Amino acid sequence: MAAPQLERAGFLIILAGYLVVGGLFAIYTPAWQAPDEPAHYNYIRHIAERGCCPRIEPGDWDSAALSLLTSARFASERLHLLPGLQYEDHQPPLYYLLASPLFQASGGVLLPLRLFSVLLGAGSVALSFIISRQLLPDQPTIALAVMALVAFLPQHVAMLAAVNNDALAELLASLCLLWILRYLDGEPLPVWGGGLLVGAAFVTKLTIYFLALLAPLAIWLRWRGEKGELPELARALAVFALVAGAVGGLWWLRNAHEYNFPDILALGAHDAVVDDQPRTADYIAANGALVYLIGLAGTLIRSSFGQFGWMALPLDSVLGGWLYRAYGALLLLGLAGAWRGMKRIAKSARVILLGAVGLVGLQTLYYNIEFVQWQGRYFFPALVPLALIVACGASSWLWRWKWARWLLPLGLAGLAFVDVYLLFRVIAPGLSP
Repeated sequence: MAAPQLERAGFLIILAGYLVVGGLFAIYTPAWQAPDEPAHYNYIRHIAERGCCPRIEPGDWDSAALSLLTSARFASERLHLLPGLQYEDHQPPLYYLLASPLFQASGGVLLPLRLFSVLLGAGSVALSFIISRQLLPDQPTIALAVMALVAFLPQHVAMLAAVNNDALAELLASLCLLWILRYLDGEPLPVWGGGLLVGAAFVTKLTIYFLALLAPLAIWLRWRGEKGELPELARALAVFALVAGAVGGLWWLRNAHEYNFPDILALGAHDAVVDDQPRTADYIAANGALVYLIGLAGTLIRSSFGQFGWMALPLDSVLGGWLYRAYGALLLLGLAGAWRGMKRIAKSARVILLGAVGLVGLQTLYYNIEFVQWQGRYFFPALVPLALIVACGASSWLWRWKWARWLLPLGLAGLAFVDVYLLFRVIAPGLSP
């Protein structure tokens, strides 16, 4: 089979494999056993039954009720507590508006909403390949490796097969990243197009607000590379800001009215409602800063691969703990070779990729300043750049043997079988009532 045909077949196999595995996760993951799924579901239900948009209020977070539900694995006799979990009501509304017609058509059945997330995730999986080919047009094995890692990373599949706004957020982040990279390549893309994408991000999820810094950085990098005049840069930045701000501004004005200025993101209102969550300062006072940092780093890495349910199902004892060890080895191998592996990527594009990872990393640290939020899924808005860095680095060790470069996408595609094993041998039995 010729290389282009092999590449096309690999793309279609990975995409189809993702849809199958994602569909299985949506069907067989026990109901409500994904982080915050009930609260996201209740947001959709509010819009479907009462219109947009809910307001986060005292009582929307009930830690006692949540503890009863999770400890009983959402047993039927406790599901009467489910409607009270409304602590995601501060979220921007786009995902919930898109999902509400499906809620109405299905009568609120959980599975169609989960499958909607799976379909959104398919867009991110396909875009991960397109983005990688944009950067490395002569290295299809890296593009397929990136696609396989994004498609089959177990925790990522679990999140994309749940009811939440993550799938739409990642889709918009990938679209914006592709726009940025093509813009940097000199393609005649209108700046207002980037503004629309970032504006859509503003009304989707706070975890992708980092795009508001990344897109202007790309505009500046292209202007500097073309040695443009200062008024040209000012005009481009102004158009971008006006378009993005016009889309997001409607939501911020609404929040300013509901929660009082300057709480335009409703973070202050949210933090006041979830006030009794475990706090970082209390944890450090009780255990020490070193224990906190070790726990933070270790749990972020392990849970980015897989720690299912409400972080209640780690994989330390699954297959002798070798899943975590193999994942750690892949990360070390990829990061160790990343500098050499990414040399073929244009410098400006490398700045964007590293900027995305750095900004999302800072976001994750920010989430943990006040509350203990050791969850690797917070890195998923930058999963495509991270997967690209790891794939480039791991592939760099195989540069002597051209045929061996196919081992990386083949090996990562094998995660699909790991996913199915974990679903039926770990997740379904471990999280069922």
